Amino acid sequence: MNPGMTPVAAALAEWGIALRDDDVPGRIREAAVRHLADGFGTAAAAVRSGAVAPVVEVARRLGGPPEATLLGGPDRVGSAAAALATGALVHAHDFDDTHAGGLVHPTAVVLPAALAVGQAAGATGRDLVTAAVVGYETVCRIAAAVPNGFHDRGLHATSAAGVFAAALVTARLSGLDGARATDALGIAGSSAGGLLEFLGSAASTKQLHPGLASMNGVTAALLAGAGATGPATVLEGQRGLYAALVGAPPDLDVVGGDLGRRWETGRIGIKPYPACQLMHATLDAVAAAVAGREVRPADVAEVVAAVHPDSAAVVCDPDRDLTRPRGPYDAKFSLPWSVAALLLDGSVSESTYAVDSVQRAEVAALAGRVRTESAPSDRVAADACGRVRIRLRDGQVLEGAVDRSAGGPDAPLSTESLRAKFLANAGGGPAAHRLWLSLVALDELGDLSDLTDQFLEAVVEEAR
Repeated sequence: MNPGMTPVAAALAEWGIALRDDDVPGRIREAAVRHLADGFGTAAAAVRSGAVAPVVEVARRLGGPPEATLLGGPDRVGSAAAALATGALVHAHDFDDTHAGGLVHPTAVVLPAALAVGQAAGATGRDLVTAAVVGYETVCRIAAAVPNGFHDRGLHATSAAGVFAAALVTARLSGLDGARATDALGIAGSSAGGLLEFLGSAASTKQLHPGLASMNGVTAALLAGAGATGPATVLEGQRGLYAALVGAPPDLDVVGGDLGRRWETGRIGIKPYPACQLMHATLDAVAAAVAGREVRPADVAEVVAAVHPDSAAVVCDPDRDLTRPRGPYDAKFSLPWSVAALLLDGSVSESTYAVDSVQRAEVAALAGRVRTESAPSDRVAADACGRVRIRLRDGQVLEGAVDRSAGGPDAPLSTESLRAKFLANAGGGPAAHRLWLSLVALDELGDLSDLTDQFLEAVVEEAR
């Protein structure tokens, strides 16, 4: 950094603290509300399935002052503990949103801090939405400054960048000034991390990452509020985030440029499939290839998918057995297995990745006939096109192609599709419908506790 230049974290913090509700364009507020609603839905699905029950139990045991509702039950705990549980719940099924440029899951780190600290601070729905926009801009920009840079080093970008978002959301909702918010970001940087070693195993660490990042971000801001300090050069410094964890020069203008004029919040996609975003374009291409046809798996001789090299490193890793996943999460990161399941079942949903489903021999057999070709692109992996060729045993070749996967900013899910996804995740009962109506009117909500009460009512109703 040149002498006299404002540190990037300081610029980001000053902007995030000073942002007024009316400074956020209507379309961006609407986008934030859609993502927050989607996050409540994916969290509800996790509560219903018990997917991250150990995290919820640990959050309950951590306890703390009764500041925020524990979404996995009726307990009230400290804001950091609540953020830990909510982050894991939102991300538990890998069905939460994705920002392609940063390859991060923004809501999984933003919603936990905004909801927990918002409850502790007595915030309104409007306060929560504006704070969420600050968080979305923070995590997306920090990760997008080094496209695929964290993943190339074996780090989960959601965790590495997300801790800063949770810290700035907390600083804003806690009433810190710009200097203290900068300290919060400086402290948060020492918790940035998240190893990708879970790939190819049945380990649950990826599910934990957003919760840990949210908890650490909340804690960092609380420490700053109590007087602890952190380096303002935490991002671009000689021993800062990018130098230490990425080892490649970031585009700092992506982080701090055009704040309040360029909005990354409007560039976040909502997932139609509960699986790694890096295979979505391929799944869409397969669906396009077989649309209107009855293709029996036994008739498929070979499937060839053109895959971005950065995607292939994650979902087509040759060092893993991609045909026989070790568990649901392993299957969500296997492109051959997921393609085979789509061809066999006709769709990909939560039930596709159930424990019994991922052990199916017929899916494994078909996955063995799926291979990939490298398809380099100038676009980032999560925004790449999808192309497949399906060769049948009778000699026919079916081809499918999509310019990019559905659900992203250039091909967004309709409101009705988002509502259907939410209701399926939340159980679909009357309480789930009421929760949906409250969420889409979040900007008008007065008390966040009403929202958490409705959430618990929805998941309890479905369990009866």
